[in-house]
Amino acid sequence: MSELDDIRGFIEVVDAGGFSRAAARLGLSKSIISRRVARLEEELGAQLLTRTTRGITPTEAGLEFKARAERALAELDAARDAVSSDGDQLSGRLRISAPLSFGIRHLAPMVIDMARQHPALEIDISYSDRLVDLVGEGFDLAFRIGRLKDSSLIARKICDIHAVPIASPAYLERRGEPRHPADLAGHDCIGYTGATSTEWPFQHGRRQIAIRPQTRLRTDSGEAILQWVEAGLGISVLPTFICVDAIRSGAVKVILPDYPLPVSGLYAIRPPGIHLPRKVRVFIDEAVTRYGTCTGWDLPQVLAKRQAQVAR
Repeated sequence: MSELDDIRGFIEVVDAGGFSRAAARLGLSKSIISRRVARLEEELGAQLLTRTTRGITPTEAGLEFKARAERALAELDAARDAVSSDGDQLSGRLRISAPLSFGIRHLAPMVIDMARQHPALEIDISYSDRLVDLVGEGFDLAFRIGRLKDSSLIARKICDIHAVPIASPAYLERRGEPRHPADLAGHDCIGYTGATSTEWPFQHGRRQIAIRPQTRLRTDSGEAILQWVEAGLGISVLPTFICVDAIRSGAVKVILPDYPLPVSGLYAIRPPGIHLPRKVRVFIDEAVTRYGTCTGWDLPQVLAKRQAQVAR
């Protein structure tokens, strides 16, 4: 197995672009990774990496060895999965990236159950709205919300995500309730800085009404936005998986019901490759089972309005 560890260490160094990053990904010291690569080069009798003050680059021999080794390791992983497919237990290390609010509110409880069910499985999750580089940063799986751009990554849609404009009853009593998206120009709005666009693209039938709100308060935290809205500081747009409890309790109210926002999606994203590791497949399947219908946070009144708009 030490030979396989050496090969995996070498591949990780090339993918990470250096020994330090590879060591961080694998949870090992830089000296251990360096010794593994040196031992592999000695055994092969070939230089696999060119080391300079600027970093490392694979030699021609290194690139050839990496390509063949990755195919061999993929076959080995597939063979292991095939042999262990009759068992229920997962093992190994699973690195996941998840959006902050969704991850803490909804994915964390699922991880608790997965950890209890598979005690030999190591789960390492990064909760952040940052779009990570799955291949470059060594993630096995990422959950993303929005509209996906074309890429070499493999995506599976988990469910639809609905966003709604909300305000507190106290704010609406003080400032009045907007009846048309254009009315937002006279209101205090709260912006989300993590969005790819600052526009709120309301829909009315087949027509889109794009509003660029003037925001005095801005943050990259959906949880902070919800607190500010509940405190009566302004109007904002949030996905229902964040604000559904506040809506049901009456702490905030959905406004502009005749002007829904476009539907986005929750996706499970994984790096390209023919072989899908069983631990990744099981985790994705569990997410689909739990959240495929989104019944926990979808609001019937929101869905009804959207269906009426689509029918026009």
